[in-house]
Amino acid sequence: MALQGTRCRVSTGQLAQLAARVSGVRFYSAPVNGNIPAAKRKYVPTSGTYPRGFKVSGTIVGVKPKNTTKPDLAFITSDTPCAAAAVFTKNKFQAAPVTFSRALLQEQKNSGIRGVIINSGCANAVTGKGGLEDAALMAKEADKALGAEKATIVMSTGVIGQRLPIQKILDKVPKAYEGLGDTHKHWMTCATAICTTDTFPKLISKTFTLPSSPSIEYRIAGTTKGAGMIHPNMATLLGVIATDAPISPAVIPPILKYAADRSFNSITIDGDTSTNDTIALMANGAAGGQEVATEDSADFTAFRDIVTDFAIDLAKLVVRDGEGATKFVTIRVAESSSEDGARKIASTIARSPLVKTALYGKDANWGRILCATGYSLISEPGHPVNDVAEIIPEKTNVSFVPTDGSPELKLLVNGEPEMVDEARAAQILEHEDLEILVRLGTGNKEATYWTCDYSHEYITINGDYRT
Repeated sequence: MALQGTRCRVSTGQLAQLAARVSGVRFYSAPVNGNIPAAKRKYVPTSGTYPRGFKVSGTIVGVKPKNTTKPDLAFITSDTPCAAAAVFTKNKFQAAPVTFSRALLQEQKNSGIRGVIINSGCANAVTGKGGLEDAALMAKEADKALGAEKATIVMSTGVIGQRLPIQKILDKVPKAYEGLGDTHKHWMTCATAICTTDTFPKLISKTFTLPSSPSIEYRIAGTTKGAGMIHPNMATLLGVIATDAPISPAVIPPILKYAADRSFNSITIDGDTSTNDTIALMANGAAGGQEVATEDSADFTAFRDIVTDFAIDLAKLVVRDGEGATKFVTIRVAESSSEDGARKIASTIARSPLVKTALYGKDANWGRILCATGYSLISEPGHPVNDVAEIIPEKTNVSFVPTDGSPELKLLVNGEPEMVDEARAAQILEHEDLEILVRLGTGNKEATYWTCDYSHEYITINGDYRT
């Protein structure tokens, strides 16, 4: 094609991508050479403080035949039996490891758990009776290595509808056991092993104390994965949190549920709830101290809040690694007459393709935010028009809140549009982080969701996912 009389400026990067398209090569968020993108390296820890009595590993199996270099089997173990709980996807097509692990925890009454074994590269979802047998075989082989029975939770992530190369996995479980260790390198390798389209391994660790044992330093560590098919309802999302604090099997489930509702259940990347979502919490008590055994104790409240804050930090890493994402967006809905309404509104805004594409384009198109707010609580087609007490247009306010501490940019005030300073709006939207604040003016309840934008790259990644 010739362009006469026109000067065209093309960057080196654009030329490289054009050449790649001509040659049939696609560009992805996750670099094929395994290197972490420069912009994401700040989220990867260079050291950590890990809970006593836990050992982990990451092993190369080759679940996907072309994978010969990346660990894809994670093994997280405790030297002693743990109190454990998990929250699972509500998707009706639940993956075999979800079904297996839920039944195991129920049978064991949230006690006696020694390990979690996780493969990436294949979700083992919608695989029928054979898939359930494969999940059980993974657990049995892990139990054998640990010298335990009915003590291993199973997780899988990857492509739906394909059977696991189960014998390849079983053959590598002994190697995964031999490779166990408690160093930062071991934890990083383990975190890497659960990644799929993630661009960086997600790992956090910290120390804390409890009111009854102020002199004891407790430790907590967690890893998670997810970059697409993220809209948890418990994204594809998996996570394991381990601590050496002494927590009773009776109180560990409500602690995890409380934390998950305020963290992993408050993020979305693309609005799709996976078949495999699982978050597990394990506590082995190796650090000693008084056991947290009742929900009315100060230790219970303190530990619940510690786990919640920790889970929020982990969940945010998932959003920051959204497939093709360039923005990390906090959606805060305040002054609502109900918390459930605020959550639904925040979730609807966070899932809106029009909002997400406007954010990618750095366009202060507040009308899309208002539109999503307005349809978030209405009845489904065919049903009578319903009252929505949470939303009164004349009381609704929408603002952008910058992350640099400067004043919010008001876009809508009491249902009336503001004269928007487009230059300042563009400046705010240049930042990686942004908060959208919606004040409803109908009450004092609020909710927060975390999401990202939609870019061209999201389409590329998911258009080619199986290839």
